[in-house]
Amino acid sequence: MIDTVDEREMATAASAEAAANNNVEDAAPLSPEERVAALEAELADYKDRLLRALAETENTRRRAQREREDASKYAITSFAKDLLSTADNLHRALDSLPDAEIRDERTRSLLSGVAATERELLSVFERHGIRRIDPQGERFDHNFHQAIFEAEHAARPAGTIVEVLQPGYVLHDRLLRPAMVGVAKPPATPAAPPANPVEPL
Repeated sequence: MIDTVDEREMATAASAEAAANNNVEDAAPLSPEERVAALEAELADYKDRLLRALAETENTRRRAQREREDASKYAITSFAKDLLSTADNLHRALDSLPDAEIRDERTRSLLSGVAATERELLSVFERHGIRRIDPQGERFDHNFHQAIFEAEHAARPAGTIVEVLQPGYVLHDRLLRPAMVGVAKPPATPAAPPANPVEPL
C-alpha cells in the first residue's frame, strides 16, 4: 500500500516536470527587444525595492539617533524632580523672614548663606537645562501653569496671573512641574434692576 502511494506521487511529480519542460519548449523565443524590455522592467523593480530599503534604513537610523538624543537630554528628569523640593524649601526659608525683620547679624549671615545656596542650586539647574517658571504678571498658559484659584481683579485683565503659589520648572522644552498660580478674573457686574412693569391702561 505504501509503495503504491509513493509510486503514485513520483509519477505525478514526473508528469508535472515533463509538462513544465514541454511549456518551456513550446514557448516562442523572445526577440532581443522583448528581452531588453523584460530586463529593464526587472531592473526598475529591483531599483525601486533598493530605494525603498535604503529609505527605510535611513528612517530607522534617524529614529534611533533621535531616541538616543532624547534619552541623553532627558536622562536626569527623575533626579531633577527630586531636587525641586530642595529648591522650594530654600526659597521658603528666605521668604520666611523679611530683611526688615532681621535684627541679629548671625541671622543675617545665615540667610545670606541660604540665599547663596539657592543661587548655586539654580545655577546648576541652568547648566543642565532646568529653568524655573515664575510667571507673575504673565498670561495664563495651561501648558506651563496650573490654576489653583481665580480672584476678581479690576486692575489686571482676566487670565493674568496675579499670584504664584509655587514656581514651576522645565527641563529643556519638557515640563517638569507646572507653576501653581492664582488667576485674575473680571469683577462681577452688578445685576441690573428689573425694568418697571408697564401698568395696564
